[in-house]
Formats: sequence, C-alpha cells, structure tokens
Amino acid sequence: MIESVDITDIRRPNGWSPIRRELGVQAFGINAWHGDADKQLVGEHDEKTSGHEELYVVVAGAARFTVDGEELDAPVGTVVFVRDPASRRQAVATEDGTTLISAGGKPNEAYAPRSWEVNAEVFAMFDRGAFGEAKEMVSDALTRFDDRDVLTYNLACAEARLGESEEAIEHLRHAIELRPSLADNAREDDDLESLRSDPRFAELVG
Repeated sequence: MIESVDITDIRRPNGWSPIRRELGVQAFGINAWHGDADKQLVGEHDEKTSGHEELYVVVAGAARFTVDGEELDAPVGTVVFVRDPASRRQAVATEDGTTLISAGGKPNEAYAPRSWEVNAEVFAMFDRGAFGEAKEMVSDALTRFDDRDVLTYNLACAEARLGESEEAIEHLRHAIELRPSLADNAREDDDLESLRSDPRFAELVG
C-alpha cells in the first residue's frame, strides 16, 4: 500500500509540516519547513539532548544555513548534513516560497519521537488563547515522552494563564530541576506574569 501526504495540506501557521507524525514514521524524524525570504525556517539549536544527526534538503527556493558560525548559501537541490549533535545550526529563507525537508536520528539507536512536536502545537494554542486545550495536550504528552523538561515548563505556563498558581509553581519548579536553563526563560516569559508577585517565583528563577 502506498502512503503519501501533501506537505502543503498539513502545513501549520508557523510554516511547519509534521511529516513524521502525519505518516506515523517510526524509524526517523522527518519534517518540512516553509517560508518566504527572511523567514527563519530552522531556529538556532543543537541536538545535544537527543544525540541526533540532522540532514536538510532544500526542495524549493533557497536558504542560508549557519552551522557553528559558518554560513552556507543553499539553493534548491542543496543537501546540508550536520553530523555533530553539539553543533549550533539555523536556517533562514533567502527566496520566497522556500521549503526545506529535515530528517534526523541518533546513530546506531532506534528512533524515539521527541516532545518538541507537541510543544510546537502548544505555542500556536497559546497564540490564540486556548490555554485549557494546551494544558490538556501537554498533560497527555507527559505520559508519552521521555524528554519532559519543556513540556513541564509549558504546562506551568498554561496553568499560570488559567490562574492555577499552585500547580504552576510546582510544575515550574520541576521543569527547572530537569533543565536549569529554563529559569532564564521564566524571568521574561509573559505567560508567567501572574506568578511574579509570588516570592516562590523569585526563588525559582534567581
């Protein structure tokens, strides 16, 4: 049986087409990213936590990649491979109508989906004020993923927006225990505004 999907049909408002999730791919991660000139297609990040190698293919338009400070102009047809999980990488569209395909996985290990796929949907829910829906999605995801740090942080943000201060403080505490650098995010995060008068918030974020 042939399985297929049109990546434009599953495109999200942020320019992400979740290919792996839509097709139920279990062997590796694969997604598409779309945008016009100057749109950031791949946010700056590394893969130290996942240990993944990543490969990007420019299938339409053109992009500029930056990997560990080195820039590469990538017209359509270019394949960019980032071998080292510790490398910092990002990509920006340099032409309108640009599309990248990204694929990744950890060498010599079975692939396991990462929670960022859920977090990407949560951000869109926050943008439209669907905090209850976001809380429900994140709570469910916490039972299904091993990497729970950002999920727990986003749960705290949803609860803070819903006025559930006690739950939000405890989940923020747990998120920072899992990833101390999240304290830096929390200091300036508008989603946590309702917690700022609580002395426990100041203790958590330093």
